[in-house]
Amino acid sequence: MPLTDTACRNAKPDDKEYKLTDERGLYLSVQPNGSKYWRLNYRFDGKQKTLALGVYSDVGLKEAREGRDAAKKMIAAGVDPSVERKARKLARSMAVSNSFGAVSLEWLSKQEPKWSEGYFKKVKARLKQNVWPWLGKSPISEIKAKDVLEVLRKIEARNANDMAGRVRETIGTVMRYAVATGRAEYDPTPSLKGALTPHVVKHMPSVTEPKRVGEILRAFDAFSGTHTVRCALLLAPLLFCRPGELRQMKWSDLDIEERKWYIPALIMKKRRPHIVPLSRQAMTLIEEMRPVSGHLEYVFPGARDPKRPMSDGAVNAALRSLGIDTKEELTGHGFRAMARTILVEKLNFNGEWADAELSHAKKGPLRGAYDRTIFMEQRVHMMQAWADYLDDLKAGGQVIRLPLAS
Repeated sequence: MPLTDTACRNAKPDDKEYKLTDERGLYLSVQPNGSKYWRLNYRFDGKQKTLALGVYSDVGLKEAREGRDAAKKMIAAGVDPSVERKARKLARSMAVSNSFGAVSLEWLSKQEPKWSEGYFKKVKARLKQNVWPWLGKSPISEIKAKDVLEVLRKIEARNANDMAGRVRETIGTVMRYAVATGRAEYDPTPSLKGALTPHVVKHMPSVTEPKRVGEILRAFDAFSGTHTVRCALLLAPLLFCRPGELRQMKWSDLDIEERKWYIPALIMKKRRPHIVPLSRQAMTLIEEMRPVSGHLEYVFPGARDPKRPMSDGAVNAALRSLGIDTKEELTGHGFRAMARTILVEKLNFNGEWADAELSHAKKGPLRGAYDRTIFMEQRVHMMQAWADYLDDLKAGGQVIRLPLAS
């Protein structure tokens, strides 16, 4: 006798599971805890099987019968409904795992050990804000050039042409990773060459005129912020390292006796360890921090949490507080261009020495070598000469061109 909605609704649990039978193998399994499940008994290839058709009352009697009828049609066509369901579930699972979002996350995890923490976060944020909302759920094998272009046009609409170019490069890298791992057939981004609005490259603002450098250094004396930020601000032009490296300086990475700062690969942009010779002036500023942070891990601890380094934007904020335009004239990163230009063009130091101090990768066959030990003796001399030169500029003294350094 066929089941009714009333019989299904009024079925009460018992000490053991029992069944309310409908027609053509369909039945409602009533569990001791009160749960009710639709099941279909059927035979396929001479074997007795059971197919789950849903939970009552999420699936009503009518929907359960429709599921039964669909399964019976599959059986008549020589298809096992249980196997078909597993295949569809696997396909859905693969679609999720092979989505652009999933593959890009996998790719990011492969890059994390190679990149600095800051760069990793920057690339992830680039994807999260500009790509995942539109392509994140798309099967990566189905992404076409037009799909990528639509995403890039949205970025260009914000007048962020530089970001559009960076996003195109990142998408292309992820797509090539997908090709290499068998999840996609090709990278569509090369087809977009010429489709984007050209971006005019604008380098980090910097000051390379010695007279203006002297004026800026004298302006530092007017800084009224914390002692920690003041020392970091004064050290920035002396060391001309990246701001992220400076703020993460640790006491354990300093060799006071040798006057060297051993920067671990973990915080370097290219994940290569680096050594910075410390001038007498740099050592004096570092020692000024000892009463403040000598008992802590970081030389320049954070104001809110001394167990963490100071804010990434602390030096730029200090520059702005002194009236220096960090968008047009100088940033904390701009001290690198300042030093490189003046050391080579004004003080006649060898460009390779300056590049080694900046931890720029060598070009050519020695590209893979450890640059951290190249020209160390010369760089020790150069860094002291640079610190003395900055003192002269700050004092407004006569700037003398040094003999050619080779």
